[in-house]
Amino acid sequence: MRSERKPVHGAARTAVPGVGILLGAALFAGIATGSAIAQPAQPAATSAALPGQALAFDRSQGNCLTCHDIKGGDAPGNVGPPLADMKSRYPDRKELAAIIFDETKRNPLTVMPPFGRNLILTKQDIESVIDFLYTR
Repeated sequence: MRSERKPVHGAARTAVPGVGILLGAALFAGIATGSAIAQPAQPAATSAALPGQALAFDRSQGNCLTCHDIKGGDAPGNVGPPLADMKSRYPDRKELAAIIFDETKRNPLTVMPPFGRNLILTKQDIESVIDFLYTR
């Protein structure tokens, strides 16, 4: 029994023989010259990047983007509220620091990890994140 070849999931079929070869050759030529493949847009590098931004966007530390939308962040979450206008929402830095340190004290049913209590972030890290959030 002869088996049929199925296209790879998501691969386009061409009705004209040889078109795939031409497209492949054009793509290869573009790769060789470095001009054919569009690269994702990168945020503009700023000379004054705040350390708190690196922590907030780092998936292994602050990890704020997993749950929150933050201006300038890629692939934000929507579990927590957007982290915008934080300076006006929390003019008392101590209140925001307490939330980041251990939100379970204020809201025992929260899903937000206690970053300070669990030693994910130091108190200085939390202050750096607040400095960054106050710019958004």
